[in-house]
Amino acid sequence: MDSVKTMVWLVPAVVVVTAGVFYLYGLILRLLNKTTLRNKVVLITDSASALGKECAKVFHKGGARLILCGKNWEELEDLAEQLANESDPALTFPPKLVELDFSDMELMPEVVSVVLDCYGCLDVLIFNSSMKVKAPVQTLSLEMDKLVMDANYFGPITLAKGVLPSMITRRSGHIILVNSIQGKLAVPFRTTYAASKHAVQAFFDCLRAEVQEYGISVSTLSHTFIKAAPSVKQTPTANSILSVLTRQKPHGVSPEEMAGELLKTLSSKKNEIIMAHSISKAAIYARSIFPNFFFAVMAAGVRSTAAMEHVQ
Repeated sequence: MDSVKTMVWLVPAVVVVTAGVFYLYGLILRLLNKTTLRNKVVLITDSASALGKECAKVFHKGGARLILCGKNWEELEDLAEQLANESDPALTFPPKLVELDFSDMELMPEVVSVVLDCYGCLDVLIFNSSMKVKAPVQTLSLEMDKLVMDANYFGPITLAKGVLPSMITRRSGHIILVNSIQGKLAVPFRTTYAASKHAVQAFFDCLRAEVQEYGISVSTLSHTFIKAAPSVKQTPTANSILSVLTRQKPHGVSPEEMAGELLKTLSSKKNEIIMAHSISKAAIYARSIFPNFFFAVMAAGVRSTAAMEHVQ
């Protein structure tokens, strides 16, 4: 009987202690994250996007000195006003705004100069912007190819190169690339998009090794896609692995989840994070270990999609 009574008391006690440990662990992480952000100069590209806004909210409340970048000046002003209205001015800093369009490469030197003039340095650079295109390869013009490469590759690396000397001089800095999982998987009908994502992934993977000796961290976060507001009408897709890899619901990542992961990455300085469902992760390994099988599945997906479009 005594052993039974002991077990009755022991089990709830273990549960309570375990819950307490997890609570304290979460509390410590939140405090560390706030310490990591306080007074840091953080630049976010495409700040007016769903993820950009969420990151701006989280980092602003954490006491970061934000530089918000985007194509639309009015949207940036609206975001800055929203942040000011939702925060304590005694604990936060008014964000700086910089108009940035990666498709206009001629203005990039001027943008780099403006960015460095904001606070004289940059602690964290978050690449969040992206240009998507989906179409059969024979329908894409060379002009479109160049436009996508400017937005997804040449623009980001030009900004990174522009601020890198300042980070090297200070021997500190953290560059984070928010990239698509298609920087690791080549999916049909995304030729130009996947090529740009593979290129930028490779650039920052190389850069990581080159700047480590200067105390600069480089992290890449690859996701399937970022959830937006649910659409009214969903277009049916073929029932294939290809459709699972590319469809949006229910495998996307919310802006809140992404912003939280980015915040943790600033503390952990983890090199690579993949936020994707199990099928996409399995496809990455299959591409490396069983390439012929992977290629066959992709081709079968194309045929399945074509057949469905023909029926419709």
